Amino acid sequence: MSQVPHHIAIVMDGNGRWATRRYLPRVAGHKQGVDALNRCVRACAARGVAVLTVFAFSSENWNRPVEEVSGLMELLAMALSREVPKLKAEGVQLHFVGERAGLSDKVSAGLAQAEAVTAHNTRLVLNVCFNYGGRWDIAQAAARLAAQGQPVTEVSLDRAMALAHVPDPDLLIRTGGEQRISNFLLWQAAYSELYFSDSLWPEFDEAELDAAIAAFNRRERRFGKTSAQLAGVASAQKVA
Repeated sequence: MSQVPHHIAIVMDGNGRWATRRYLPRVAGHKQGVDALNRCVRACAARGVAVLTVFAFSSENWNRPVEEVSGLMELLAMALSREVPKLKAEGVQLHFVGERAGLSDKVSAGLAQAEAVTAHNTRLVLNVCFNYGGRWDIAQAAARLAAQGQPVTEVSLDRAMALAHVPDPDLLIRTGGEQRISNFLLWQAAYSELYFSDSLWPEFDEAELDAAIAAFNRRERRFGKTSAQLAGVASAQKVA
């Protein structure tokens, strides 16, 4: 029986290359990427996905050309003013996940406001990882536990992670043809199914999403068990 992943995570790669191939500035590709994200959010909600987590800006992206980083910040401000009211109306609950210490007061305030106005929505949880890195997440969780005098265990560390409000992703998609996760959800993706798409992110559409979900449904998720053990559990459940 076909199943929709409860939680999908996406590395939205290929915006710059999409623009370069069209002799456009890289920021133009990021603008198209916002449109692709809007399509993906609506498609996930329509298909019954409960959580969507996207990698919007990594902690390493500060090393990109100054004009591109500046353009991304302006694009974020525009998206907050233009898109958040739409997301609120469509039942999307927003979370911005990442280090905010290096962001401007204006940007930080915009992120907090967007989270506040969508806090009671329940149709889809959208986590936007911004100024985020998987290693940063693990380090901040360990530091928080140490500051509280708590022992560092798998359970306590998991609960201190920046994405502790949602279950781990079932399916992790990367667009753009690259086959790596680039410091994204290093802790949370331990048992995620990985799917790599050759489509650049601005080209990623409903058909591409459905292809990723179909591939997910062809996988056997064993979580360390054998196929025979899983078959035994399934048989017992049918009998019960």
